[in-house]
Amino acid sequence: MNRPNILFALADDASHFGFYGHELVDTPCIDQLAQEGVIFHNAFTTNPKCAPSRASILTGCHTWQLESACTHFCRFPAGRRLYPDLLEAAGYLVGFTGKGWGPGDYIKTGYKRNPAGTEYNEKKLEPPDGTCISDTDYAANFASFLADRKTGQPFCFWYGCREPHRSYIEGEGIRYGKDPNRVRVPMYLPDCDVVRRDFCDYAYEIDWFDRQLEKIICQLKEEGEYENTIIVVTSDNGCPFPRVKGQMYESDLRLPLSITWASGTKGGRHIDDIVSFIDFAPTFLEAAGVRIPESFRGKSLMDILKSEKEGVVNIERNRAFMGRERHDMGRYQDKGYPVRCIRTPRYLYVHNYHPWLCPAGNPETGYPNCDASPTKREILYRHAENDNIYYNLSFGLRPEEQLFDITVDSECMENLAEEAGYQIIKEQLKAELEEELIKTGDPRIKGEGAVFDTYEYVGNPPHEWSRLDQHYREWLESERKKRALN
Repeated sequence: MNRPNILFALADDASHFGFYGHELVDTPCIDQLAQEGVIFHNAFTTNPKCAPSRASILTGCHTWQLESACTHFCRFPAGRRLYPDLLEAAGYLVGFTGKGWGPGDYIKTGYKRNPAGTEYNEKKLEPPDGTCISDTDYAANFASFLADRKTGQPFCFWYGCREPHRSYIEGEGIRYGKDPNRVRVPMYLPDCDVVRRDFCDYAYEIDWFDRQLEKIICQLKEEGEYENTIIVVTSDNGCPFPRVKGQMYESDLRLPLSITWASGTKGGRHIDDIVSFIDFAPTFLEAAGVRIPESFRGKSLMDILKSEKEGVVNIERNRAFMGRERHDMGRYQDKGYPVRCIRTPRYLYVHNYHPWLCPAGNPETGYPNCDASPTKREILYRHAENDNIYYNLSFGLRPEEQLFDITVDSECMENLAEEAGYQIIKEQLKAELEEELIKTGDPRIKGEGAVFDTYEYVGNPPHEWSRLDQHYREWLESERKKRALN
């Protein structure tokens, strides 16, 4: 058999695909691919923010192993071994459309192109009226990519849809047929019209991701390459709502994933093994017959893809490890909010290293590690009216340790870390987590975690300010001007 092609379809900030039973979205292409392929029920990102999550995908490494790439809006660290480069060296044509690795800078650290591959973003389209959907014509750019392929050459293509990343035009979902009555509002958000309409806008843009993927799949079939293409459909992190995107709970860490390979794996299967985004890179390399670098921490998923089993295929795949450092700026000296987690088949253990800091950024700077949205406004409005439950869940301080029994509490509402009956479990998970952090050289566990706050932030900082605390200084300057006027 010829070496398989690879199509990596990555939505931006999506938690909901139809094949998991989410009725608000309309994703027939994704659902059909999942039905023909393998559905994963326990797939975990390494870091719940775009740039660090994508860096782990490309490198096969835990987020804390990636120096500056553990942070958001960074300079991609030099000298990293990336699966697109390794595949290209083995004869693959490699490219991407839409959003590759990012946001951040890779030029000043010596990369000649985006770490996801050669860029194909020239083709444009007219987005639907009354939306903020990107004008990138993903399918047309895929066609341009295929036109550069030599006869018989295998390819690896990254379809990085920019949707459903905010911002949205409020009401776009309802205008395009979404029904707010079909929204299932999670317990940690207020169940009201504002939130339901916001979810409708988000759901409509997931539909857009699906429609463009459908056009790409049609091209694969026309080229006669569908059967021999590994098609991965997933998202980089969870939906852009408070307490989800950028935060360390189940709703943002566990993400949708299906893998379809018509000629290489038995479809129609549901898999319960715990898998991680660090597993993608070694999977692609093994499929292509390329040696997996020792620097990769992930394990190839080929054992699952080649199996005919359902449920748990490999009992040793029973742990996932996640972490975060500095995301979007917004506190004094713009320090990060360091967290490490371990997820087992039953429990999620979370260690918040700086529990005295606000997890989503400071109130005076607008909680910038939570995207602006109608839902965010609603929670802050209720807080101003002394309705604090949703505010505390999304923006309030958190204890140093959190433990959740996911089998009965998938929305992480009840912290068991201080409950008498869970102390042995908590200590066991903490020890396992620390063992993995030590084994993988995490600066945080070695007492050197401050290094993550020294990496340059490249998200358009004012030139006259320090690279570390520009957002806090911006707030301070605005307050001084207000007081001067008064």
